[in-house]
Amino acid sequence: MHSNDWNDFQAFLAVARAGQLARAASAMGVDATTIGRRLRRLEARTGATLFEQTREGQVLTEAGEAMLAEVEAMDQAASRIAEHAAGGGGIAGLLRASLSEGFGSWIVAPALRGFVEANPRLVVDLVASSGFLSPSKREADLAVTLSRPRAGPVIAGKLSDYTLRLYATRGYLSQKGWPERPAELARGHRLVGYIPDLLYAPELRYLAEIEPDLSATVRSSSINAQHRMIAAGAGIGVLPCFIGDSDKWLVPVLPDRRITRSFWLVTHKDTHNLARVRAFKDWLTALVARERGRLLPR
Repeated sequence: MHSNDWNDFQAFLAVARAGQLARAASAMGVDATTIGRRLRRLEARTGATLFEQTREGQVLTEAGEAMLAEVEAMDQAASRIAEHAAGGGGIAGLLRASLSEGFGSWIVAPALRGFVEANPRLVVDLVASSGFLSPSKREADLAVTLSRPRAGPVIAGKLSDYTLRLYATRGYLSQKGWPERPAELARGHRLVGYIPDLLYAPELRYLAEIEPDLSATVRSSSINAQHRMIAAGAGIGVLPCFIGDSDKWLVPVLPDRRITRSFWLVTHKDTHNLARVRAFKDWLTALVARERGRLLPR
C-alpha cells in the first residue's frame, strides 16, 4: 500500500459525504485541486469510476457505493484506534458539532471554554450557521436541529424546548406606538424576520403564528443579524428568549404571545458511542440543564 493511500480514501469519503469537491476540500482544509488529484489517483489504482459529475456535484457510481461502505468502516476503525492511542492522555481527535446559529452563538459558544479545557487534546469545530451539517452523511459528529430527522441511520432525542417572542427597543415603540393586539402589528409597524425563500427549516416561520398574513419587510437569513437590526430600532421581530432577554436594550412586545420550538440532538448510529461524541453529548446535556431558565423563561 502506498503511503498516501489513506489520504486518498479520506478524500473519497469527504466527497461522498459533501457531494461537492469544493465543500469536501473545505472540510479537509485543502484545495479542490488536491481533492481531485487524490480521487483520480484512487480511481486509477482501483480501475473504477467512483463518481459521476452532475450539475449539482459529485454522485457516487455503483462502484463508489460499494467502496463507501468499506471506507466508512476504515474511518470508524481509525477513530477507535485514535481514541485507544490517547489512553490516559484523554480524548483526542476531531469533534465537529453542527448547531443552529442562535443556540450555537448564545448558549454553547460562551460556555465552550470549560469543555475544551477539560479535553485539551480534542480539536472542536463549532459550526453555528444558518443550516445544518448532516450526521447521517457524516458531515458532523453531532447536530442540534430544529426538528427530529424522519429517516437515515441516526439516533435522535429531544434536547430541550425553548420559547420565542416579539421584541423591540423602547425608542422604536415610543415612535411607532406599543401594539396591544397582534392585528395592530400589520398597521404602521416594521417587522423584522427571515427571508422566506431562504428558510432552511419550516420551524422558522414565526410571524404567522402571531397573526395570520403578517410579513417582514426588514429581513435576513441570520438570526444574529435580525437581533442586531431589532436592537438598532429597525422594527419588531421574533427572537428566542435566550437572545432577546439577554439584551438590555430590548423589551418584549405582546409578552403573552409566545412561540415554542424544540432542539433535537442527532448523532450517527455508527459513531454515537465514540468517546469524543459521548463526552460532548454529556457536556451539552448538562449545559442545557443549567441554562433551562434562559431557554424556557417564565
